[in-house]
Amino acid sequence: MPQWLQWSLIIAGLVAIILLLVFIRRQIGLLSESRKRQAKAEEFQTNRRKDMIRSIRVIAMAVEEDQIEYSEACLRLKGLLDHIAPELLDQAPFRIFQEVHDQLQHMPTHRARQATETKFVDKMDKERFEVEQKHADEIRRAATAVRHHSF
Repeated sequence: MPQWLQWSLIIAGLVAIILLLVFIRRQIGLLSESRKRQAKAEEFQTNRRKDMIRSIRVIAMAVEEDQIEYSEACLRLKGLLDHIAPELLDQAPFRIFQEVHDQLQHMPTHRARQATETKFVDKMDKERFEVEQKHADEIRRAATAVRHHSF
């Protein structure tokens, strides 16, 4: 084999090795960046979960101290539990949050409520208050239970 061919193959091999090293270094950097992003996302999810659990406990305390309307509390607790522990909504005593939500979900809220005719809003409020009175004891018991529940 001629010497120029040997040197050409050696140089080609070195170029291939250098290119592979550059590629490997780049892949390691991308993997490291991906791991950092994953860790950040997990931290965000953990903090979000803690915030939701804190919100559940605050709303439950507000129910126990009659600082919030029971219907609003049920809607909010149901929404939070959907994210934290949806299986609780099928269990007693927490099932009441789902039941009240189902009975009130057809009612408009926020801007839709403001745009609705006053007579209809009064009718809905009457219906909402009846639901609250009917389930008041269950809602209070469920609020106490959810406040002490370990998530």
